[in-house]
Amino acid sequence: MSASTPPAADRWLELGGLLRELVASGRLTQDGAEQCLARRGAATGRQHPLEVIAAQQLDDLAHPGRALDLETLTQWLAEQAGQPYLRIDPLKIDVAAVVPLMSHAFAQRHRILAVAADGEAVTIASAEPHVHGWEADLRHVLKRPLRRVIANPADIQRYTQEFYRLARSVSGAASLDQKISGIGNFEQLLSLGASDQEPDANDAHIVNIVDWLFQYAYQQRASDIHIEPRREQGTVRFRIDGVLHTVYQLPPQVTLAVISRLKSLGRLNVAEKRKPQDGRIKTRTPEGGEVELRLSTLPTAFGEKMVMRIFDPEVLLKSFDQLGFSPDDLQRWQAMTRQPHGIILVTGPTGSGKTTTLYTTLKQLATPQVNVCTLEDPIEMIEPTFNQMQVQPQIDLGFASGVRALMRQDPDIIMIGEIRDLETAEMAIQAALTGHLVLSSLHTNDAPSAITRLLELGVPHYLLKATLLGVMAQRLVRTLCPHCKAPAQIAPADWQALTRPWSAAPPGGAQRAVGCAECRDTGYRGRAGVYEILQLSDALKPLINPDMDLNALRHAAFKDGMRSLRLSGAQKIAAGLTTVEEVLRVT
Repeated sequence: MSASTPPAADRWLELGGLLRELVASGRLTQDGAEQCLARRGAATGRQHPLEVIAAQQLDDLAHPGRALDLETLTQWLAEQAGQPYLRIDPLKIDVAAVVPLMSHAFAQRHRILAVAADGEAVTIASAEPHVHGWEADLRHVLKRPLRRVIANPADIQRYTQEFYRLARSVSGAASLDQKISGIGNFEQLLSLGASDQEPDANDAHIVNIVDWLFQYAYQQRASDIHIEPRREQGTVRFRIDGVLHTVYQLPPQVTLAVISRLKSLGRLNVAEKRKPQDGRIKTRTPEGGEVELRLSTLPTAFGEKMVMRIFDPEVLLKSFDQLGFSPDDLQRWQAMTRQPHGIILVTGPTGSGKTTTLYTTLKQLATPQVNVCTLEDPIEMIEPTFNQMQVQPQIDLGFASGVRALMRQDPDIIMIGEIRDLETAEMAIQAALTGHLVLSSLHTNDAPSAITRLLELGVPHYLLKATLLGVMAQRLVRTLCPHCKAPAQIAPADWQALTRPWSAAPPGGAQRAVGCAECRDTGYRGRAGVYEILQLSDALKPLINPDMDLNALRHAAFKDGMRSLRLSGAQKIAAGLTTVEEVLRVT
């Protein structure tokens, strides 16, 4: 804009004008507009006119069957004003970098929010495309060009509050640390929740940061929270659908204080920073549901690192079809789990959903007529229908001695967290031979290799034949986002790689990942299991011997009806639930 042309006068959006434009652009009926004006009634001056219209749930003429919600209206406004539209994704915003660009008061007064900054320009989100008054001041202060985008007014208001509150807490906690000599004093600083007197300001800052962390993780559907100290600053990362996203950078002192706060909440020894510790915290989601978190600390070069695994009860109370079992898989799995005694193994790498499968299975088997006992390291989720015991190596209560104790508890079904050594394997077999159903997990790549793993541990082959009912290998694949997936063609070569040895023509129903605001442009939302179920039938038992041929066993199992992990993934591709790339990535 040259110096000679005066800036356009600021024009705030108003309801009547917007309704006229919506009618003119064919998105709203005249009746709808009049009804909205009549109903406006008590809409406050601070409420954005788009929010007033969205609240009426009027029909969108351009998309029959869909209402004019706030997001749709914001996109329409961006088109009308000729400015780019942005859906604010807090995970993609470097909060620590954008908050200092303007004061909270300035952002609130003009209802704007900085969402990105680089050497070239600063991107500012606003829901008032015709208001330019603040631009000159901001350009003058930042000495950088501004890029304008249009975002949902409710998001702008919400994230302005959240970001500035978080930044205030972080800087408040950081400035406080300058007064403390060394890091040794954090323990006194964080005797929080326990003390009766009102926590002073510095404690309140840390409490704020921790509360925000939990709320935010639940909103973003995170499964793990990582807090990692570094020399320059600490990093907070969330794992969402199996992928880590960086969420925030904290000053080193604040990182340590947040970890201390979490340790005191999880009843860990706050003073002990040299050895790893485990604990748990129970919290509530904003909706009021209870969520349990498992804490684990690890001493690193720059202080303690903490990882919190979030156990949402809804995840562990899923039904089998929600987990991703096909009717055929389920029939095979239940044929094994309905046996009165024997051993059933679930295998797969860490994070492949073994625990969830075992809990879901036990939950179905745990009727009032049976006694279900579990031995875990650590107990993942407290479940009232089981009797759960935790392994405690420091008092010599390992898996093997734990099973020995469980055997005297008159159990019907025993779940052993993991078979890691010969002693535990022998105890599990002993339990199966004396008439119990035993479920456990192993770390192997596929179902047949679980048998060779047990033989390598030293389990005699005749005992395996006598007790093993079957093995299930599993992986988690990300499922396609229902909002943006699109039809896809699969190359015959890719399809054959997945379905060998039963190569067939690629299916018609395949879909591909596209990416939208709902799934953070990943194209995926949520995960489901793919399964390989080996039932130890009479045809397979003769193949188990001291020098067993793994390939022969695998071929015989395929003949017997076992489907490979890839084939199970191929069924999900054919049903339009996931993609070839995703199945090849995990199998």
